[in-house]
Amino acid sequence: MTKTAKKIQMVDLKSQYEKIKIEVDAAIQNVLDNTAFINGPEVKSFQAELEQYLGVKHVIPCANGTDALQIAMMALDLKPGDEVITADFTYVATAEVIALLGLKPVLVDVVPNTFEIDVKAIEKAITPKTKAIVPVHLFGQCADMEAIMALAKKYNLYVIEDTAQAIGANFKYSDGRSKKAGTIGTIGCTSFFPSKNLGCYGDGGAIFTNDDTLAAKIRIIANHGQSVQYVHDSIGVNSRLDSIQAAVLRIKLRDLDTYAAARNKAANFYDQAFANHPKLKTPARAKFSDHVFHQYTLQLIGVDRNALREFLAGKEIPAMIYYPIPLHLQKAYLDPRYKAGDFPITEKLCDTVVSLPMHTELDEETLNYITDTVLEFFNK
Repeated sequence: MTKTAKKIQMVDLKSQYEKIKIEVDAAIQNVLDNTAFINGPEVKSFQAELEQYLGVKHVIPCANGTDALQIAMMALDLKPGDEVITADFTYVATAEVIALLGLKPVLVDVVPNTFEIDVKAIEKAITPKTKAIVPVHLFGQCADMEAIMALAKKYNLYVIEDTAQAIGANFKYSDGRSKKAGTIGTIGCTSFFPSKNLGCYGDGGAIFTNDDTLAAKIRIIANHGQSVQYVHDSIGVNSRLDSIQAAVLRIKLRDLDTYAAARNKAANFYDQAFANHPKLKTPARAKFSDHVFHQYTLQLIGVDRNALREFLAGKEIPAMIYYPIPLHLQKAYLDPRYKAGDFPITEKLCDTVVSLPMHTELDEETLNYITDTVLEFFNK
């Protein structure tokens, strides 16, 4: 087992950039030459191209994924005290915006195989105060949107898809139809943080909807609440995607499906290397969704996770934990409704998951070194 010459990273943005450097540099220079830094032609072109890619009527670019979620909830006129259901096993931003707006986050458990929000748990959590569901398409595949939309219809609820980790994934309906992640619910939201599957070189985000009225409202909110300059129809925020980021995203969008294929190739390599290992559970693929592998996350069975990470670090292999603490046990979100043990699947995942390097530039030599090293840990 020979260590690769290239430094192993969780996400290798430099190698990815080097492949598109000529296009990216020219696009950035074009923005600098034109000096249309905010809402310039690149933003409008990216918006139109992403609408076409997703098959959605409206894409509204914004400053980041957290803003996207906040603006979406503001556009739905959710009021303080309204309950919004989301997963306990997710990044904090999902619940953060709910709390920031004075809404009440209602947390539910996830299913153990795909890590996605548990639809049965959603229904049990619905009360007369429930106004919306925020399913998180975690690690690169969709939650069960067909079942979630049926619940939303039954109880007259909004659905805000958190698509930050699964842009490009296809949800597959039972009747054979498919739609892109983020285009199924009332509103979809995504992040273009650099490490995302479609990432820019700074901060960025976007909001998706097929509803013309909602789209108009979202645009107004994202622009200080104004539809005409200096005429403010509602309370808004200042959230814009700048032209340089849009220029980068236009180039990377053309390769998004190729990037997903590269991630799947790496995931398949990991799967094969760890198949049937008694101490490792490889990530499950949902029958109703493609997987675009934002993360490749193993569940450890009776393994000292810290010892494994230390062993890998000693061999210069990074490994991350997404996520080490459930939302309901985070100090900022402690709530008398919840206590340790209330979300057993999430709590077990937080104790047992570990994510290996996953990006578009993983070659076979690197994958061999990573998998051989992981297996060496169990044989030492």
